[in-house]
Amino acid sequence: MALAHKPYLNCIRETLTAAMCIQNFGCQVVERHNKPEVEASNTQRSEELLMNPIVIARNENEKVMIEGSINSVRVSIKIKQADEMEEILTKKFTRFLMMRAENFVVLRRKPVEPSKRHA
Repeated sequence: MALAHKPYLNCIRETLTAAMCIQNFGCQVVERHNKPEVEASNTQRSEELLMNPIVIARNENEKVMIEGSINSVRVSIKIKQADEMEEILTKKFTRFLMMRAENFVVLRRKPVEPSKRHA
């Protein structure tokens, strides 16, 4: 089972490593703020500062969407929960991330719907 996931997880790791090459970049809309560009609304968004979103999918129920910009990265994770054991593991993984939320600048548990720009 672990060997079957290895190429998928390696692909996610390499993509995240590349996407995490961010820098301190001041917001072009709000003075003296470093607003994350991936969080900016569509009216305030600077398209030249955004990278194309990348979706890495093992199947329909297991996928990761990575949205990068010059000063921030948004990662959306969909984890398969086919049986009770996988639901328990998913809850434990989510709890593990939430306990370390102070290490992240922004961490939310809310699902993100892709905007029309990504469709």
